[in-house]
This record gives sequence, C-alpha cells and structure tokens, in this order.
Amino acid sequence: MIEVTDLETNFSTGFIHRRVVRAVDGVSFWIEEGETLGLVGESGCGKTTLGRSILRLIEPDRGRIVVDGTDVTALSRSELRRFRPRMQMIFQDAYASLNPRMRVSESVAEPLKIHRMGNRTDIDRKVRELIEEVGLNEEHLNRRPYELSGGQNQRVALARVLALKPKFLVADEPTSALDVSVQAQILNLIRDLGRDYRMTCLYISHDLGVTRAMSSRVAVMLEGRIVEIGRTADVFDRPCHSYTQRLVDAALAGRARAPPERPPLPAAPTMVEVRSGHWVEETV
Repeated sequence: MIEVTDLETNFSTGFIHRRVVRAVDGVSFWIEEGETLGLVGESGCGKTTLGRSILRLIEPDRGRIVVDGTDVTALSRSELRRFRPRMQMIFQDAYASLNPRMRVSESVAEPLKIHRMGNRTDIDRKVRELIEEVGLNEEHLNRRPYELSGGQNQRVALARVLALKPKFLVADEPTSALDVSVQAQILNLIRDLGRDYRMTCLYISHDLGVTRAMSSRVAVMLEGRIVEIGRTADVFDRPCHSYTQRLVDAALAGRARAPPERPPLPAAPTMVEVRSGHWVEETV
C-alpha cells in the first residue's frame, strides 16, 4: 500500500554561512494495506517532517513515495490535487488546523465542496452523518473552534478527514495536546474508524505506550534516520539498537518525557535483519 524509498528532506539555515540540515536522511519503509505503523523518536528527530514529506505538504529533495500504486513524487500539482482525497493528515494541534471563522458545519463540508462530492443536499446530509460518527451531535454544527474543547476540535478534524474516505492517514501526535481522560476516547475513535474505513495509517508519537496500543509494527527514528523497525512487541520487548533500549528504559522508569541521551552514530549505517521482519542498524 505505502512504499517509501530513500526519502530525503533538507532545510537550509543561515544567510551568509548557509548550512544544510537533513531532517529526513534516506528513509525507506513500507506499510501494508490496513496496517498501522507507529513512528517513535525524540522531539526534533524528523518524525513530523517525514509524515508531511510523504504527503508532499513539504516537498522532499530526493526519494520515491508510492501510495496505493501511484508514485506521488512524480505527480504534477494538478494531478496531486486530484489525488489528495486518498491521503490525509490529522495534525497535533486540532484548534490550529481549523479555520476559527468557520462553523463546524462549514469546516466539515469544505473538503466535500472543494472536491465536488455531491450537491448541497447530499453534503448537508453527509456532514450530519460524519458529526454523529465522531461522537458529536447537531448542536455542535453551529459552533466555532473556540467554542469547543480540545477533544471536540480533534473530533471535528477527524470528521473532515473522513469526509474524503482516504486510503492513507498520517496521524501526527493527535492526542498529545489533550487531557489524559480525553486521550483514550480519541485513540479508540481513531482505531475504530480506521478499521471501519480500512485505512492504512502512519501513527507518529513520542509515547511508547500509545504506540504499542495503536500499532502492529513500529519504526524508531533518530536524527532523520530509521534505526530500527519491526513488530511492536519485538522492538519494545527485545530492542536491538542502543537508542531503542534507551527509549524503553526511560519509559519504564517513568521518564518518557525526558529526551534520552543520543548515542554516537556510524558514518554510513546499514540495516540488517536480526529477526524475521525486524530490521536494525548494523552497528548497535
């Protein structure tokens, strides 16, 4: 379903002395249809940039991205616009992702209108169905984002995504800004709707507990590279890379929010299979 090969995204800093920062450095992985791949790593390691590069919200510098048999990197702007409904993203800050001037009904209807998916009557009916599906009701339709809680805004954002029935979803830490009591509700909703809509998902998080619950496989990212990837239980219970071990130890010690010390990296890392379907950098 999803195949990423040698993806690289660079940023330039400085005016006189320009410096290139490799936010995504030669990343390759695949996700099967209907599967959820978790992506974990410390803040600043390139997780969000990777997710946005796959959707071409940020243009990658090099590499190949295949979504549902289509080479996304080869699409023109007009072709990409027509392909957009198949791949969508849930952002970390739901409030910032919604237009504060739009009512809920207008926000959910907007993607349907842009892609001309039905007449006015059909769109109004679909909006009401989507709102109920994400756990809201008709009284929320006339509210604006500032009149809703963080969890309610994330439900609205999810309804906007589901309106287009995407095949591939990138969820970028969708619950990190929410209260703990609300996080479980949103996570269960995302998991249930993903199953109902048969969506393939890349779930980005720094929380190993959430990633374990949401993902069948997990990839560990460090300084723009994936250093270990495999089945969730294998990676977390029997980590092979020293950085993964540090993440697991920090989580077990109750220090998941503190960034672990970065181990030295080899100049030219390679990935080797240590168990069936479990890949790790050669030097550990």
